[in-house]
Amino acid sequence: MPFLSDTLSRIKPSATIAVTGLAAELKAAGRDVIGLGAGEPDFDTPQHIKDAAKAAIDGGKTKYTAVDGIPELKQAICDKFARENGLSYAPDQISVGTGGKQILYNALVATLNPGDEVIIPAPYWVSYPDMVLLAGGTPVTVEAGIASDFKLTAESLEAAITPKTKWMIFNSPSNPTGAGYTRDELKALTDVLLRHPHVWVMSDDMYEHLVFDDFEFVTPAQIEPGLYDRTLTCNGVSKAYAMTGWRIGYAGGPKALIKAMATLQSQSTSNPNSIAQYAALEALNGPQDFLIEFRAAFQRRRNLVVEMLNAAEGITCPKPEGAFYVYPDISGCIGKTSPAGTLLDSDEAFAKALLEETGVAVVFGSAFGVSPNFRVSYATSDAVLTEACTRIQGFCASLR
Repeated sequence: MPFLSDTLSRIKPSATIAVTGLAAELKAAGRDVIGLGAGEPDFDTPQHIKDAAKAAIDGGKTKYTAVDGIPELKQAICDKFARENGLSYAPDQISVGTGGKQILYNALVATLNPGDEVIIPAPYWVSYPDMVLLAGGTPVTVEAGIASDFKLTAESLEAAITPKTKWMIFNSPSNPTGAGYTRDELKALTDVLLRHPHVWVMSDDMYEHLVFDDFEFVTPAQIEPGLYDRTLTCNGVSKAYAMTGWRIGYAGGPKALIKAMATLQSQSTSNPNSIAQYAALEALNGPQDFLIEFRAAFQRRRNLVVEMLNAAEGITCPKPEGAFYVYPDISGCIGKTSPAGTLLDSDEAFAKALLEETGVAVVFGSAFGVSPNFRVSYATSDAVLTEACTRIQGFCASLR
């Protein structure tokens, strides 16, 4: 009898975490490595949020809390949804978990049965398909390539829906592409979903506040109130508030689903970290002016990276609407040979050779479901990005 569960054979480790870990190992060994794989802001958590956490410690807020969030934080989340998204939720429609990933996973485990299908537009965040598999469902990936600006079309969504479809996962702005759906683009998708009342919508809005130029963020239940009763609107404080390590995610949705998620969480992790909950409370209720500074820095970095990567031979890099990623196409590099003699027959081979020969760590596109591409996280300094892109330009120019 094998000791490990057969479930593990259906999933694979996170490619983004693997690349980040490898880059750290090479750095520790003395290599000159620039890591562009980690999906987290390089900014520190704002001081008023850290102060709120310290006050929570000093105030003895270190005990167990309600399983899925303290009442004050749930109310702050309700206020945030009303203020920023025009969505009305009551506290018993709110779930708070240990990061956005747990929120998504809880919802999938609480709802999926064997044979249930989940539509996932590709490129996708690497964890979506594996979470569906762990929950016993079947991921159905629908490619949205560079020709459609990495956005799912209404026609593709319609074609993917079957009687077995239970969820459609929606992520805008996207990880890994940074692509954001306009109001009209999202309305076209919600019109399709209205015609299929058995399909629920899981909207991952984690990058809501990281949008550039004049782009307007919108979320499905906001665009189409008819989907409100079958939409789980997910978010968190990780990205916009530079709180990745604090591990607080949240969602608003139908009471029955939220209750089921709480039951599951009560038998897994129980409550999120109490101190982090009070920090998140301050993040949502406190000053928001630093978001302007964060957005300006990310927009400047996006422009720098897009310009430099488009100047590299064999690379085409679209300009995304948000998040802090770009997802360049490297069709012009595939089939060539690197200076060290490596045949670049895939984007994984490209990323491996790039790391070994230049010290620049990126995540290969096949991990996100669309190739040949790679993902760059530009959540680091202008100087580091300039050096990394210069190395990438040199590497591409040297291919034969």
